[in-house]
Amino acid sequence: MSEILTKPHSKTPTSAVVVHRKGGPRGAKITGGGFVSYFVHGPTGKRAASAFTPSKLIEALRVGLSVQELMVLQASLKVPMEKLVPKLGISKATLHRRKATGRLDPAESDRVVRFARLMGKAVEVLESEDNARQWLTSPQFGLGGAVPLDYADTEVGAREVEDLLGRIEQGVYS
Repeated sequence: MSEILTKPHSKTPTSAVVVHRKGGPRGAKITGGGFVSYFVHGPTGKRAASAFTPSKLIEALRVGLSVQELMVLQASLKVPMEKLVPKLGISKATLHRRKATGRLDPAESDRVVRFARLMGKAVEVLESEDNARQWLTSPQFGLGGAVPLDYADTEVGAREVEDLLGRIEQGVYS
């Protein structure tokens, strides 16, 4: 059984998320995606928001995102891969294995999406990708002098970064 997780009339196969179910999550295969691009840039072009619902994201995370999603995140953040992957809890050896298989595991995928969502929120609040990158990689008073990307290596830290961005958005920066 296959399920196409995209808007029905999309002509671009790269915007589709296809899940083939054979024997549970281990047998599932996801191609395409674009979750990182969606979270950083929002719905663009033929990519409909309906293709990126929470339930579809959860299903994709359970299978594991493509290593290409990690590459898109790295390009968005403009952080060298050797500095980014430790923040995501991925060792050099594991990264090499993931590149060989082409897929991240569910926990790694979740962390990639966490960082993509933070980048997207920072772009929204700070009004440009360059401003967002600068902010995410610089010490912030509101985090006790911590660098947001370093702080976001845990879910609790990521929520603190989101909260700080929310306060900035509301004009309550403290």
